[in-house]
Amino acid sequence: MSNPEFEEITIRDTMIRLGQVLKLANLVEDGVEATELIKNGLVKVNGEIDDRRGRQLHNGDTVTVNGQTVRVSAPQT
Repeated sequence: MSNPEFEEITIRDTMIRLGQVLKLANLVEDGVEATELIKNGLVKVNGEIDDRRGRQLHNGDTVTVNGQTVRVSAPQT
């Protein structure tokens, strides 16, 4: 079931890093832009500002940038 507030980002593994999600969801052009947004406190993970580009995200985690929210959809373990 899909929630219209979120875009689902499906990954093949059980975990993905924050910088990778931003690129996969086309919220940034590249890793440099991802790093800048994260460093400047403009990225929220599960509603909280997170400044760790390597933050591990799992199934159900949400990422918000510039008013756009995506949710990680990963295989269940």
